[in-house]
Amino acid sequence: MSSTMTAHNKSTAANESNLENERTLRREKINAFIRYTVLIIVGSLMLYPLIWMFSAAMKPNHEIFSSLSLIPSEWSLEGFINGWKTGTEFTFGHYIYNTFAYVLPKVILTVISSTIVAYGFARFDIPWKPFWFALLIATILLPQSVLLIPQYLMFREMGMLDSYLPLYLPMAFATQGFFVFMLIQFLRGVPTDMEEAAMIDGCNSFQVLWHVVVPVIRPAIISVALFQFMWSVNDFLGPLIYVSSVEKYPIALALKMSIDVTEGAKWNEILAMASIAIIPSIIVFFMSQKYFVEGVTSSGIKG
Repeated sequence: MSSTMTAHNKSTAANESNLENERTLRREKINAFIRYTVLIIVGSLMLYPLIWMFSAAMKPNHEIFSSLSLIPSEWSLEGFINGWKTGTEFTFGHYIYNTFAYVLPKVILTVISSTIVAYGFARFDIPWKPFWFALLIATILLPQSVLLIPQYLMFREMGMLDSYLPLYLPMAFATQGFFVFMLIQFLRGVPTDMEEAAMIDGCNSFQVLWHVVVPVIRPAIISVALFQFMWSVNDFLGPLIYVSSVEKYPIALALKMSIDVTEGAKWNEILAMASIAIIPSIIVFFMSQKYFVEGVTSSGIKG
């Protein structure tokens, strides 16, 4: 009798456990369905302007604002063909080349200088270190518009106007405090055991930085490069201030120049060239997406 009741109790407990597992699994499926549904809806809303731009680039100019449909009633590549020619003596490819002529040096100098300065703040005891770190944070909070006139006057006295030097030369001195702070926070979460072992083996500070630290913080460095790349490609104010020759215009000024016409803007051409202009940023982002997410999420672990 006792063994029968024990078996019955075990069977009842097993059934209750199975029911509880089924209810838990059902709740997880419902939560996952709701979560992914919300993500799809929000993602679609965020992607709609991009999809609309690509769609409008395929439409004739008269159809862009007369129809809400994303599918053109008449497919046309006229916007891409005429837009690539532009209204100047240069093709749109020339302006793309101009953009990369200062964006790539800007990214490279930003990565190198920010990494060196961040390594110094994170690993060395320098005099007045808290003061310099506070000053670094202050540069992040300082509005960039305050610096426009002093910087313009300085570069004018140096004879650097109408060139790309004012756009990327300051990056060699780690003037982007946000990136330095981001790398410092990342380095504070990295143990120093490997660095100490390398120094015991006879490595100097630069060898430790290059062979030990840089491979470890590669996700954060890629995040810095990606941020700087996208911000620089989309920068309009900097080239507008320092570049005056049409021959040296980057993409942002070339698109603005195509809008400033008296007889009306050819929006299919403008949207077609804008679609081409964002392709490099999209490609770079998806190629480095894994490291970008890892670098951003890991940069605030400690400190």
